[in-house]
Amino acid sequence: MFRHIYTRFNGSHVLSNVSYLQNIATNQYSTSRPLIEKGINQVILMGRCGADALKRGTDSRPVVIFSLATHSHYKNQETDELQQKTDWHRISVFRNHLQDKTLSFAKKGSRLLVQGRLSYGEVTDANGNSHQITSIIADNVIFLSSSHGVNEEDTDDEALEA
Repeated sequence: MFRHIYTRFNGSHVLSNVSYLQNIATNQYSTSRPLIEKGINQVILMGRCGADALKRGTDSRPVVIFSLATHSHYKNQETDELQQKTDWHRISVFRNHLQDKTLSFAKKGSRLLVQGRLSYGEVTDANGNSHQITSIIADNVIFLSSSHGVNEEDTDDEALEA
């Protein structure tokens, strides 16, 4: 699957990282630590806040949640008209330093950029029924405007990053 790739470095051949990783993956090098596979789980969304952010959770594990609308456009094949599709995303903020700013600035209609990761979970409602939920766990929230009516060109220089 991997090829041995050699590169020239200061006049001598050096085995590249690709070959080294292949040997680690097949346990050809002994390590005292267990091997941990790396992956990428990153989401970047820019859209408008659907409602004011709310504080939920417990005193020991508070969370701020809000919904974010993103839009995509496509051309209707039958009518040749440009259509807009809206997707709603559940955003959860667990970082303490982001929670206060998110509560202050994430208001209905405000334009936000959210960087985070996808999370899948299960919640149980008051009736004992379990529901699958998908959420974006925010690592960064950038506030681009305060409301839908604000001129975005005027607020670009004043963008607040939490």
